Amino acid sequence: MTRYHSNGKFLLSGEYLVLQGAKALALPLKLGQSLEVKTIDIQEGMIHWDAYTPRGFWFAAIFSKFGFTVHASDDMEKADNLCKIFKEIKSLNPNILQDKNDYFFTTKLEFDSQWGLGSSSTLISLLAQWASVNPYELLKRTMGGSGYDIACATASKPITYQLQNGEPIVEEIDFHPAFSDKLYFVYQGHKQSSGKEVKSFRERAKTTDFSKEIAEISEITDSLTKTTSFDEFCSLLTRHEAIMSMVLEQPSLKTQYPDFQGVIKSLGAWGGDFFLAATELPEKEVKDYFGKKGLDVVVRYDAIVL
Repeated sequence: MTRYHSNGKFLLSGEYLVLQGAKALALPLKLGQSLEVKTIDIQEGMIHWDAYTPRGFWFAAIFSKFGFTVHASDDMEKADNLCKIFKEIKSLNPNILQDKNDYFFTTKLEFDSQWGLGSSSTLISLLAQWASVNPYELLKRTMGGSGYDIACATASKPITYQLQNGEPIVEEIDFHPAFSDKLYFVYQGHKQSSGKEVKSFRERAKTTDFSKEIAEISEITDSLTKTTSFDEFCSLLTRHEAIMSMVLEQPSLKTQYPDFQGVIKSLGAWGGDFFLAATELPEKEVKDYFGKKGLDVVVRYDAIVL
C-alpha cells in the first residue's frame, strides 16, 4: 500500500488576475486530503474507490481499469469526473495500471467538502503523485485554473505564485505575520464554483486590458510579504479589494459588514467560501460578531495555515 498527502489552500492575494500573470500570495493549509492505494488479489479489471470526509463516508465508485467507464456508484457525477481524470492520467503516463490486479483507492478529506479549501486540487495533486505525471498538465486537461492550488498542495510553507508565459513560477517564502493573532478566516456558508468563475473571468479578460491592475496587484503581493506593520497590512488588503472590485464590477465584501471593526478581504472566487478578517478585536468578539450574522466557522490564522 502507498500513501500520499496534499495540502488545502487559501489565496490571500491575486485572485482572478493570477490567471493573467499577476503575482499571488498563497497559503498551504494544515488541512488537506490523503490517498491510499493498494492492489487487491482480484483480477476483474476494476478500480474500487471509497471517499471519506470528516463527517464519515462520502461516496463510492467502481469503474473499469482499462476503459474507465463507471460500473457502479452512489454519485454518478463524481464517478464520471473521476473517470475523465483517469483517462487523462493514462494519456500522460501509458505505463500505469498495466498489471492484472484490481486497485483500491481510498481518499480522506480533512475538511468539509463545501468549504472550498481544495477538494479538487488536492485530488489532482494526489493522483499526479501516484501516477508520476505533471500535476499542472493534469489540471490543465481536467479542471483548469491558474495552478496556484496545485503548488500549495505540496508546499511546506507559504508561496508566491506567478504565471510567466504560461509556466508557473513558485517561490516558497518565510511568511508568518507577527500580527497573525489578529487574522481570522470566516466561512460564508456556501461554496463558490471556482471553475465557473474562472471561465467567466477569462471571457472578460479577452476584451479588457488589465495590465495596470496586474502590476498593482503584483506590487501589493510583494508588499504583503514584507510588511511587519498590521496597519500597513490592512491598508494593502483594502487597496487590493478596491482594485478587484473595479476589475470584477462587484462591490467588495466589506459592504456586507459595514460595522465590522476591521478589514475584510475576499479569498479566491468572490461570493463564496472563506474570507479573511483582520481586526484588533478580541477573538470572542470576532466570533460573536460573525455568529450573529449566521457565520459560525471562524478559524484563527495559526490554527489552519501551515
